[in-house]
Amino acid sequence: MNGKRRRFIQAGVAGSVLLAFSGWLNAANARGLNAAERDMLTAVAAALLDGVLPTENGARRKLLARTVDGIAKAVSGLSAATQKEIGELFGLLTLLPGRLLIAGVGSSWAEAGPAEVAGFLQSWRFSRLGLLQSGYAALHDLTFGAWYARTESWETIGYPGSPEVF
Repeated sequence: MNGKRRRFIQAGVAGSVLLAFSGWLNAANARGLNAAERDMLTAVAAALLDGVLPTENGARRKLLARTVDGIAKAVSGLSAATQKEIGELFGLLTLLPGRLLIAGVGSSWAEAGPAEVAGFLQSWRFSRLGLLQSGYAALHDLTFGAWYARTESWETIGYPGSPEVF
């Protein structure tokens, strides 16, 4: 019993240190998205938007980059407190220890396969931990908000666009 308690406390301390470090990194970098965050969000968006993205690589990359730009724009419009929370989430997912421990993605985000990323997202979506479910919801909502804010994506849902006002 003492060994289990000790491991639990050690895991809690390690998680706290990792969270504090990722928060510090993100606060020190308070601006747009850095390259690691863009790679992570590109991988997440590719997994979430699988089936609606073009198969041609150049067009696919362009739409994913525009979606990530939309996510950055959306995050910049949120309250400072929400930006901080999202920054901590992004920080945890971009640091190798966080990526391994809480996402289970061993390779870099740029090298992660779609099935690996989709598996991580589904594990968070259906997790027993509300915090992971909230993380999934944030990634999902930011991605789809940025995707459907672009007129190019309206065709995929049959939306003809805003009605004309005379």
